[in-house]
Amino acid sequence: MQRRSVIGRVVLGLAAAVTLCTLGGAPGARAEDRFITVASTTSTEDSGLFKALLPAFTAKTGIAVRVVAKGTGQAIDLAKRGDADVLFVHHKPSEEKFVAEGFAAERKPVMYNDFVIVGPAKDPAGVKGSKDVADALGRIAAAKAPFVSRGDDSGTHKAELALWKAANLDPAKAESGQGWYKAIGQGMGPTLNTAAALEGYALADRGTWLNFKNRGGLSILVEGDKRLFNQYGVMLVSPAKFPHVKAKDGQSFVDWLVSAEGQQAIAAYQIDGQSLFFPNANEPGV
Repeated sequence: MQRRSVIGRVVLGLAAAVTLCTLGGAPGARAEDRFITVASTTSTEDSGLFKALLPAFTAKTGIAVRVVAKGTGQAIDLAKRGDADVLFVHHKPSEEKFVAEGFAAERKPVMYNDFVIVGPAKDPAGVKGSKDVADALGRIAAAKAPFVSRGDDSGTHKAELALWKAANLDPAKAESGQGWYKAIGQGMGPTLNTAAALEGYALADRGTWLNFKNRGGLSILVEGDKRLFNQYGVMLVSPAKFPHVKAKDGQSFVDWLVSAEGQQAIAAYQIDGQSLFFPNANEPGV
């Protein structure tokens, strides 16, 4: 009799456990399954911004964010295949084209920082302190000093190509990727690592630079030219084009980024007292 009683208690315990799993565990599992995919640039990831922002958004909404960090061109291609719910990048002409082609209903500005040219302390091209980025690039080319390009169709790479054009130079064509100009086809971190190893120059976004630890002898040499302005925009991928897009949760993330709370979270992110990004969701024309 005692043995039957023990068995009975075990059976009841198991039944209770199953009930708890059914009633209590399932909602938890569903909460974990509630996520959106954001195709974004390497700079938002490498700068540490997402690590600062995303926990606050998830705590407020219960929506997890899975980031696929690529160069802007690759991130846009990912979104164009419907493999992301939200696109968050930094090349306005490409973003506007993305909207014009029907892949998003609208683009919203979020924040900005700037690009800088970093280089070695010995500065063989003599560009330190220059406020004219085109002139500085011309000096680097004339000196045939090592310049490391991302070469990956990222927003930073697109900006770099535009700056070379402003300097009336096309080093990639002239050098065919050899010699002093080195296009490595990788992200910002590897580009800076290579520049440090070669004691060369590179164009970097300030956010990634401030979070970059392996600087070697590199420092910021050129900054302050208005052509180095770097704007970021966010878009919900079109649910009309891709019905599987998590439109409601994706829109929640877009809305949070441009809300007072999201903008404050961006402004609050600093390294060693320096801001990496500056919110400007409410500024017209950016």
